[in-house]
Amino acid sequence: MKLFQALCFFWFCALNIQAQEELVYSIYFPTNKSELTKEQSKNMIAFIQKIDSSRIETIQIYGYCDDVGKDDYNRKLSTDRANKVKENITSNGITYKVIVTIEGKGRVLIDDDIVENLPEVRSKNRRVDVVLNLKPLPKKELKIPGVYTTFTKDNIIGDRILLSDMLFERGSSKLTLKSKNELDKIAKMLHKYKNISIEIQGHVCCTPPHHKEAIDKDTKKRKLSHNRAESVFNYLVFKKVPKTRMTFKGYGNTKPLGDNPELDRRVELVITKM
Repeated sequence: MKLFQALCFFWFCALNIQAQEELVYSIYFPTNKSELTKEQSKNMIAFIQKIDSSRIETIQIYGYCDDVGKDDYNRKLSTDRANKVKENITSNGITYKVIVTIEGKGRVLIDDDIVENLPEVRSKNRRVDVVLNLKPLPKKELKIPGVYTTFTKDNIIGDRILLSDMLFERGSSKLTLKSKNELDKIAKMLHKYKNISIEIQGHVCCTPPHHKEAIDKDTKKRKLSHNRAESVFNYLVFKKVPKTRMTFKGYGNTKPLGDNPELDRRVELVITKM
């Protein structure tokens, strides 16, 4: 019985985590500094206060450093940065009870092949990320011109197919059972309308402003939207849709729907030829 209760609790937590929407606000620091300027403080608090406070479930604060210096020093500096941000948030009237994580992550290592804009890359790693976990908005029907839920004989080039069950879990490019069921229907429609060619477009949400792409938690590479599009491409190929009728591309966070960021963990099918 205890094992069963533990498993139920685990799945309850997992479902709650999946349902959350996540927003990230980043604050950048000069070398060896952990104090926020008045302008940084003002902008961060304004960002948080724009959000409906009843939707803020938890706040996580993560501090980082660049790759210069010793590990112990960078671990302490990144922790100091995170704590300074926490103090700033709580001193501006935001309850400390919602802050569930304050952690210094130490230095961020840089890929060996990065040689251009190295100072800029390092400057983006001297930061604190404030992660706001929000309760999901009530689901509502999405009405966007040129966006459909399936293919029809009346489609034109440029129409987009957006599937409600084609949303990915956070940080993942793996297809869920619901996604595969949706794609089974799409494959049948593509077999029916043999003149249609498509571009499979992958998207992500909730990345820091300086990152257009997100990291795939399975591959550890910053190619999440690309991997999501490729997963759909490979599944449709498995369902005997000819490769010659399909291309795929990751668009990162460059094409948000502008409503609920949760909807941006998606893949769209865009008609390129009829």
